[in-house]
Amino acid sequence: MIRAYKDTDIDILINIWYKGSLQAHYFIDADYWKSQIEEMKEKYIPMSETHVITSQSKIAGFISMVDDYLAALFIDVAYQNNGTGKELLNFVKRQRDMIQLKVYKENVTAVRFYKKNGFVIKKELTDEQTDKQEYLMEWSKN
Repeated sequence: MIRAYKDTDIDILINIWYKGSLQAHYFIDADYWKSQIEEMKEKYIPMSETHVITSQSKIAGFISMVDDYLAALFIDVAYQNNGTGKELLNFVKRQRDMIQLKVYKENVTAVRFYKKNGFVIKKELTDEQTDKQEYLMEWSKN
């Protein structure tokens, strides 16, 4: 089931985000992700349109949108590679004509996932905070 996130979900979402960030972004120092926890909790998730996906009432993952920008898509490691991420992505695709996102170039699993789900690389950029290369990717209904 996909539903809007509630304030009471925040600690679970932060835990999924943090563990997922460490796993997917092994090429970035773990201290960077630790330094982002409070901002994620206090600013980024509350300012986003966030939905969670549940499996037997347990939160399996979440997606956060800011207008047409996909700010976060994280799936609990126990629920990865079973279509959960695709289900969340399709949920937001049904509500929009276009979606943009940024993904680290070194995160080849995510790049492959987004390409497989209709996203194309528009530009290569450098993330100012980490100095790592990233792709600006885009999906559109047309």
